[in-house]
Amino acid sequence: MPADRIHLIRHGEVHNPDAVLYGRLPHFALSERGHKMAEAAAAELKAEGRKISALYVSPLLRTRESAEPVQRTFSLEPKIDDRLVEPYNAFEGRRLGLGHVLMRPHLYYHLRNPLQPSWGEPFRQIADRMLEVIEEAWQNTQDGDVVLVSHQLPIEMVHRSLTGMALPHSPRNRRTALSSITTIERQGNKFVEVGYRDPSAALRAIDRGAV
Repeated sequence: MPADRIHLIRHGEVHNPDAVLYGRLPHFALSERGHKMAEAAAAELKAEGRKISALYVSPLLRTRESAEPVQRTFSLEPKIDDRLVEPYNAFEGRRLGLGHVLMRPHLYYHLRNPLQPSWGEPFRQIADRMLEVIEEAWQNTQDGDVVLVSHQLPIEMVHRSLTGMALPHSPRNRRTALSSITTIERQGNKFVEVGYRDPSAALRAIDRGAV
């Protein structure tokens, strides 16, 4: 039979001293605290006594580093899947803020439709690629659970899709914390969210630079 549950883990805190929107830029690694957060997520799954049979990971450095504790704890070989990657964003590499945009009129065009959004990958497209890899991971894992290590917005799109929330939203209203675990399972012919944990909340991470 297919997998029991799917656990979506967001990467830990990133070393980002300039507070830029890092997006898909290479070489953005976890901070020291970020590594501790990744360890906490793996420990949370181990403490639950779940059998983890497969591990899928976004290709970016911060997600690959966040997957390492799960890889060690459950003796798994990670499968890199581009569909788990951070969305592209026109503001990538910038220290984004209202003042920054107001001083650069050429950036206004990217803000023309926040419901799409016009500055990056469409919300619906993000949700569809995430749900596609979730379906495949569920079908291809014959026993136990699957872990997918991804990013805030892709996981948020899954959360909103499965709970019937509107995909367009303010980034300030996202639930998906650093190193949080969103758990879903198949019920009938659809996936349903059955859990959300924030095992690193006490570490008080600095969450900046996400798309």
